[in-house]
Amino acid sequence: MKEHFKEQELFETGDVHAFYRQIEDDIKRSTLNWRIYELVQKGVIKRVGRGKFQLGSEEHFAPGLPEELTKVYNRLHRSFPYLEVCMWNTSVLNEFTVHQPGRFFNLIEVEKEATESVFHQLQESGIPVFLQPSSHQFEHYVVEKRDAFIVQSLISEAPLQVVKGVPTVTLEKILVDLLTNNPVFNVFKGAELKTIFSNALEKYTLNENRVLRYANRRGKKKELLNIVTSNSKFKLTAKFRNIADL
Repeated sequence: MKEHFKEQELFETGDVHAFYRQIEDDIKRSTLNWRIYELVQKGVIKRVGRGKFQLGSEEHFAPGLPEELTKVYNRLHRSFPYLEVCMWNTSVLNEFTVHQPGRFFNLIEVEKEATESVFHQLQESGIPVFLQPSSHQFEHYVVEKRDAFIVQSLISEAPLQVVKGVPTVTLEKILVDLLTNNPVFNVFKGAELKTIFSNALEKYTLNENRVLRYANRRGKKKELLNIVTSNSKFKLTAKFRNIADL
């Protein structure tokens, strides 16, 4: 299989089916699905989208969570058990950047209707928290607080994952969010943004369908395609360029 697909940057379920039909013409779909599952588990191939694969093992991005952030999540979960939440700290970007920022921020993303309730509860607990600060508020107040907490709206259907019991970001969500006008990410613009994308895509497996769907929801699909197709080192360049040309 590695020899067969070594020249292909991307291949699909139908291609894997055709490969196995060379060996056994009447292979059942259920058998094919099981073999694909085993190949992924063994690190022979990795999923990069629905029915799309590349050779190599999957490198999954799982952000670290500061202990204080976990404590705040547990507190919120007790008060709002059914609330959709995403907790993360901007320090997770350190492994992708050249210049390390002097301040990190705890982001608490919740459903829009609950932002004020969450903000007030944390404020009453004595936590240094800000509610969706503007660029002016961020530059003059938030940056002065070390490890400040920022409450902001969570976009519906945002791609999340659970790490040690806490709902948090995926790589797909981070990369798209960096393209927005959120003042928290102002320090990661320009050349630094390209560096983050380059390092992230070189190190981890990106789910194409997931990142494109979220970018479309945020109105950032064009910007995402531009930055990915501008660098020939990106493994998904060919796939993204095909979409960009549509």
